[in-house]
This record gives sequence, C-alpha cells and structure tokens, in this order.
Amino acid sequence: MPIWVMTLLLAASALLWLLGTANSDDVIGLLERILALGALAVVLLVARPVLLEVLGVGLALWLPRARSGQAPPPLPNHNDVLIPFL
Repeated sequence: MPIWVMTLLLAASALLWLLGTANSDDVIGLLERILALGALAVVLLVARPVLLEVLGVGLALWLPRARSGQAPPPLPNHNDVLIPFL
C-alpha cells in the first residue's frame, strides 16, 4: 500500500472519529466511529506499518488490568423501584 493511501486513510479515520464523538445524534456518531475503526483496520491489516503496530501493543500494555475485586459492590435491594402488576 502506498504511503499516501495509508496517510489518507489514517487522516480519514481520525476525522471520522472526531466527528463521531462530537455528533449529537448517537446512531450517526456510532456509525462514524465504526467507519473510523474500519479505515484504521484496513491500514493495520493491509499496510502493516510497524510503527503503528508497536504503538498499539504499547497502548495495550499501558492499559490497566481488570482484577476480579474491582467490580463495584451490588446496590442494596430496595423494593421501591418495582411496581406490582395486577
């Protein structure tokens, strides 16, 4: 894949992601973010740029680990929310 196509796809991906997060309509915003991830996936899977792959692995290693004790405690059971149906 030529470098200009890869740069164009990365720019389109960044623009779509920013538009998707700023969009007030949830459905269109989600669609724009999905398209952004698709363009990024094409760059990563077809062009295989080593620098982006190393950055992705670094980001994955930087993220905190999920531990089993991190879940918030369950809320106490209150019956004031349930409405009996007749």
